[in-house]
Amino acid sequence: MKIKKYQSSAGIEIWVGQDDYSNDQLSIKTAHANDVWFHVSGMPGSHVLLRCGEEGFTADKESIREAAALSAWFSKMRKGGLVAVHYCLAKYVKKPRGAKPGTVTISKEKKIKVRPELREEI
Repeated sequence: MKIKKYQSSAGIEIWVGQDDYSNDQLSIKTAHANDVWFHVSGMPGSHVLLRCGEEGFTADKESIREAAALSAWFSKMRKGGLVAVHYCLAKYVKKPRGAKPGTVTISKEKKIKVRPELREEI
């Protein structure tokens, strides 16, 4: 599985899938139900997890913004100025039966607009 790992300013790990197979593994197999899942709106891009569920953290606003900015960076919208990113709890991410790798459906999502931003890897 090809995953890049980062850390939010609050110390929460942020995991970023690097291909369709890794996105599937990250979103469907690895994610804890209460992790926060991110994906750029309407464009190809990485699936991103803010790994707070297992430890029982509540994601703070800045960590959400930082994870969304990574989602925007690892997408076709990297040079897009303000980019819309959808996010929801991982328990609301589902893989349709027979869907190709990297394809999911989400519900109960919110949207945030951020500038793409790369952080230092951990």
